[in-house]
Amino acid sequence: MSSGDVLVLIDEEGRIVEWRRQAEQLFGWSAEEAVGQAVTALVREATAEGGGRREGFAAGAPVLVKPVLRGASVMWQVLAAQDGVSGQDVTILEAMFAHSPARLHVLDHQLRVARVPGATQGLPGTPEEDLAGQHFARAYGLEDPEKEAAVAQQVLDGGEPVVSRLVRAVVDAPGGLGRRIYSVSYVRLESSHGDVLGLVASALDVTERENAHHRLALLESVRTHVGQGLNVGAVCEELVEAVVPRFAGITVVDVIEDVVHGEEPPQVPVGEDVVLRRAAFRGPVSAYPVGDVRPLPRDTPFSHVLSDLRPRLVSLGKDAVWLAADPARADAIERSGAHSLIVAPLALHGQALGLVSFYRHRQEDPFTEEDLAVASSVCAHAALCVETARRYMREWIIAATVQRRLLPQHSGTPNTLEISRLFLPDPDGGGAWSDTIALPGARTALIVGDVAKQGIGAAVTVGILRTAVHTLAALDLEPDELLARLSDTAGRLARACATLPPGDPLCRESLTAGCAVAIYDPVELTCTLARAGLPRPVAVLPDGTSTELPVPAGPLLAEMSSAPFPATTVDLPEGSTLAMATATAGVRVLAPSGPLRPLLDSAGERPLRELCGDLTDALVDDRPSGDTLILLARTHALPADRVLTVPLPADAEAAPIARRAARRQLEVWATDEETAFTTELIVSELVGNAIRHGAPPLRLRLILDRMLTCEVSDGATSAPHVKHARAVDESGRGLFIVASLAEQWGARHHKHGKTVWAELPLQDPGSPG
Repeated sequence: MSSGDVLVLIDEEGRIVEWRRQAEQLFGWSAEEAVGQAVTALVREATAEGGGRREGFAAGAPVLVKPVLRGASVMWQVLAAQDGVSGQDVTILEAMFAHSPARLHVLDHQLRVARVPGATQGLPGTPEEDLAGQHFARAYGLEDPEKEAAVAQQVLDGGEPVVSRLVRAVVDAPGGLGRRIYSVSYVRLESSHGDVLGLVASALDVTERENAHHRLALLESVRTHVGQGLNVGAVCEELVEAVVPRFAGITVVDVIEDVVHGEEPPQVPVGEDVVLRRAAFRGPVSAYPVGDVRPLPRDTPFSHVLSDLRPRLVSLGKDAVWLAADPARADAIERSGAHSLIVAPLALHGQALGLVSFYRHRQEDPFTEEDLAVASSVCAHAALCVETARRYMREWIIAATVQRRLLPQHSGTPNTLEISRLFLPDPDGGGAWSDTIALPGARTALIVGDVAKQGIGAAVTVGILRTAVHTLAALDLEPDELLARLSDTAGRLARACATLPPGDPLCRESLTAGCAVAIYDPVELTCTLARAGLPRPVAVLPDGTSTELPVPAGPLLAEMSSAPFPATTVDLPEGSTLAMATATAGVRVLAPSGPLRPLLDSAGERPLRELCGDLTDALVDDRPSGDTLILLARTHALPADRVLTVPLPADAEAAPIARRAARRQLEVWATDEETAFTTELIVSELVGNAIRHGAPPLRLRLILDRMLTCEVSDGATSAPHVKHARAVDESGRGLFIVASLAEQWGARHHKHGKTVWAELPLQDPGSPG
C-alpha cells in the first residue's frame, strides 16, 4: 500500500459506501462487514475491542481525509497518508484551514468549491450552503469572474502557483453592496504519484491595507504634480487632473474672484457678496462652464464651508433640501448619477481662497470619514500652491500694468507705413517691446528691444529704456547715435543696480538688453538702421525677393565696450516689407535657414495681418522660450504733390526765393492764411540763419503730412542754438522766433551737413488741395 491510495469512501451521512482491499489489510474488516455501516460505529467498536484485527482504527492509523464531489453531493475519501505525516501535523493543518486569516478554499478539477473554512464559512455575506458545488469565480461575486477562472485554470493545468494576486469582489455589506479587495493565491493539489487532485485557493482581505496605500499614493501624486503652473487656473487644472478618477469621479474647483486677479484673499467668514469663479472641472456633466462667475450660493454646504473652513461629507439623497437653492447644480448632480459629495476649503492662515467639490457617482463607493481626511490633505497642499500662484499673478499683473499704462505708448499709425506686430509673451513675464515713433519730415522710427529679465524687474527696465528712446528720438538723432546714448543710459542703470546692498535682489541682476532702430524716410524711400545685439532685419521687396539687410552688429546695451553701433542706409522701394524681431523669433523667422523663413519670404503683397496670423500659428505649435516679438512694416511713398524741394543760392537772394516758393505751394495746398503767414516767417528765418552760419549747398523742403514741416539744409556741421537777444541787439532773434511760432523744431546731422526743421499743426492735414 502506498500513500495517496484511496481506502474508504464515505457519503454525506457518514456511511461507508466503498471499502477497498487496502482498507481490509489496514483495519481488519471485510468489505461486506464495513459497507453500509456508520463510520462512527466502526470507530467505537475498534476502540472497545482494542488490539486484534481492529488495531488500525484503535492505534489511529495515519490517513488523509479529502472531500470530493459526486454529482451534487459532497463525499469524503479516506486515503493512505505518507509516513512523515503525523497526527500532530494533521491537527496543525486542520487548525490552519479552519482559523487562518487567509481563508482557504478547496476547489475540484472543475474549479467548484469542494470545501470552505470551518470557522468563517466563506467570504462575508456568502452562506456556506450557497458555496458548495458552485464555480468559485461566480460564487464569491468577483468583479471579473472570467479572468479569475482563466488564472485558476492555468494553475490547475500548469502547476505554477500564483501568489498574492489582488482581486476585487462585491459583497453584501451594511447599507447595501460593498467592495472588498483580496490577496488571492492558487496552489495545485497533487498526490504522491503526481495525480492532480484540485486547487487550494487562499484569500486574504487586504481592503484596508490597499485603501491606505491608495490614499498615500494619491497624496504623493498631488504633492508631485500640483503646483507646477504659475497661475491660479493652471494650478486648479493640475488638481483636478491629479484626483480624477483616482479619488473622485467628478471634481469642481471654485476660486474667489479676487484671488484669480491676485488680490488679497478675504478673512473667514467670507461675506455674502463674495463672488466665485469656476476655475477647473473634470467629469461628465457640469452645472456651469469653466470661467463662469457667480455669487456664493447661500445656505448650502459651500457657503458653510467658507464660513468655518471645515470640510463636510454631504448626502445627496432626497433629504438634500439645499439643492433647491441651486437648480442648475441639482440637475447636473442628477444627470451625472452623483451620490456622495465632499466639500473642502482652499484656505491658508485663516483666509479663504476657494473650495473644492469632490463627487462620487454611479458605481463608485460612497465617501467615508477616512476620505474626508484625505480630501483635507489634498486641499491643504492645493491651497498653498494657489496662494503661491496668486502672489505670482499679482506680480505679473503689476508688471503688465506698468508696461502698458505707465510707460510711453505707441504713436499714431503713420500714413507712410502699414504696421503689424506679432507678440507672444513669455508666461513668466519677459521684457520685449516695440515702438513706432513719428519723426519730423514724415519719417518714422521703428524700435524693437528685448531685456533679459522677468517680472517687475523687466517691466521697470523696459519702462526706463522706452522713456529714454522716446526722449532721444525727440532730439532727431540718427539710429547709431540714438543707440549710443541709449547704451549710456542702460550702463548708468546697471551701475546703479551694482551699488545696491548685497541683500537687494536687484543687486544680483545683470542688465542685458538688445535693441534695433530703423528710420524710414518716405520721401527719399530709404531706411537707416542700426542694431545692438538683435538679429539682422530682413526686407522683402515688391518683386518677392528677400534679403538680410547688411546692418553690422553692435554690442548689447550697457556692455562695457568701446565698439560703435554702425548704421547702414538702404533703399526700400514702395511696397517693401521690413521685418525686425527679438532673438527668440529671429532664429526661426529671420535667419536664412530658419524653419519659418519661407513664410516671411511669401510676404509679397499679402496683407500683413494675414502674414502675422500664419506666423503666430506656426510659432504657437513650436513655441520658443522667452518673449517672441516680430515687427512688420510695409512701406509707402509720400505722394509727390505733398513735397516741395527748392535749391537755394548761398546769398541774400535765397530768402526771397524761399518765401515766394513757399507762398505758391501753400496756395496749392489751400492752407489757411494764418498758417501761410507763419510758414513764410519761419522759412525766412531758417534760410537767413543758414546763410549766416551755414555753408552751401542750401535747400528748402516743405512736406505736408500729419504736420506741415519746413526744412532748410546746408553743408555745415555746426549745431544751431537759440539766443536770447537784448532789446538793443539788431540780430540773434531768428531761432527764438522759430521756436516761438512752431509746434516743435530741431536739427539733425547727416553725412553732408545738417538740416534744421520746424513743424506746424494743420487745420485739416488730410486735405492738401
